[in-house]
Amino acid sequence: MTAVEYVVNGIRTLTGVNIADDEPVIEKAKEMEKQNTDNKVIHFAEWLTKKHTCTLMTLYEQFEEEFYNEEL
Repeated sequence: MTAVEYVVNGIRTLTGVNIADDEPVIEKAKEMEKQNTDNKVIHFAEWLTKKHTCTLMTLYEQFEEEFYNEEL
């Protein structure tokens, strides 16, 4: 359950008002939440790449060797 879904369910429970999931403000909140998650993933990947370039290169070589040699 996302934070947006949690709040919508909480409002429904507390007030008895059934807010539609496709309500424009709810849709916008869900999109913003998704963008925040995507941005976190991108920033983490950038941080990881900058901090651990040598380790990532070694792991990629190992992955490539294991994955592609098994398929041949």
